[in-house]
Amino acid sequence: MSRLVSVVAGVVLGVVALGVAWFVGMRNKGSVVVAAQRRFNRAVINPRQLRTAGTPGSEIAIIRHTGRTSGRQYQTPVGAEPTEDGFVVALVYGQRSDWLKNVLATGSAMVIHQGVPYAVDRPDVVPLESVAQYLPAARSLRTFGVSEALRLHKAGDNRPDEQAQE
Repeated sequence: MSRLVSVVAGVVLGVVALGVAWFVGMRNKGSVVVAAQRRFNRAVINPRQLRTAGTPGSEIAIIRHTGRTSGRQYQTPVGAEPTEDGFVVALVYGQRSDWLKNVLATGSAMVIHQGVPYAVDRPDVVPLESVAQYLPAARSLRTFGVSEALRLHKAGDNRPDEQAQE
């Protein structure tokens, strides 16, 4: 029986140690931890989130963007929160994400939020504190070392892009 207790205790301690290492790596933007989390999200989480992201009732939006070198169209699930004139997205991985680099390079994108597509432009990376009032999870984001957000403005006349609905 004591061997079983030792094995269980070892497993529990191992899981706790991995959890602490993950938390510290994410908070300090440790490149190995962040890179592993990004790869996992891209391969496992994002495809599952895309099934419902952007639909009415979903907390997750979709950002459609054009690849800066390939010219291909991509879509990425993001936590886009509405503002008076657009959206803000917390930059959980800092400025390393390919989708962010694409949006900044092209200067525009499409955000599908609650089933409605919005053409957005004028992307601007801003301090998280300057847009915290729009982010319900701002306190949790700060705990994980998130310090920046992407601010996007609705393009044109601030109406949804009706062509994107087709």
